[in-house]
Amino acid sequence: MKEVLKIVCPSCSAANRVEKARLADRPRCGRCKQELFLSHPVDLNSANFERTLTQNEIPVVIEFWAPWCGYCKQMSPVFQQAAAELEPHFRLGKVNTEAEPAISGRLGVQGIPTTIIFKNGQEVARQSGAMNLGNLLRWVRSYA
Repeated sequence: MKEVLKIVCPSCSAANRVEKARLADRPRCGRCKQELFLSHPVDLNSANFERTLTQNEIPVVIEFWAPWCGYCKQMSPVFQQAAAELEPHFRLGKVNTEAEPAISGRLGVQGIPTTIIFKNGQEVARQSGAMNLGNLLRWVRSYA
C-alpha cells in the first residue's frame, strides 16, 4: 500500500495528497499547478500560518525573524540553503515578527532569530540564536 502525505501548497495554501515515494519528483499543486517545493522558505503570515502548520504531514521548521535584527540577517542565507537541502522531507517557513506579532506572541517567541520545529502542528523543538548551516541541518534532521 502506498503511503500518501498531505502537503500544503506554498502558493495557494491548498492541501494536496502526494505519495511519499514521489516527494522528490517535483510534485505540483492540484489547484494552482505551482510546484509544492520551491527550495526556499515560505513566507508565513496570519492568512497561511495555521494551515501550513497543521495540514502538512511533514515536519515544519519555522524561523522567526525581524528586518532590523543583525543575527537574523546572518541566518537568512543559511535558512535559505537549509530549505534547498531539507525539502521535500521538511517544509521551511519564515515569520516576520514585526509584521506578525500575534503569531510570535502566541508561541512565546521572546528572542530572534528563533527556529521552531513542528510535527503534526505541535512544537517538538526550539532553538534561539543564529546557527551555521551544518548545525541547523543536524538539529533539524535529529527531529525527523
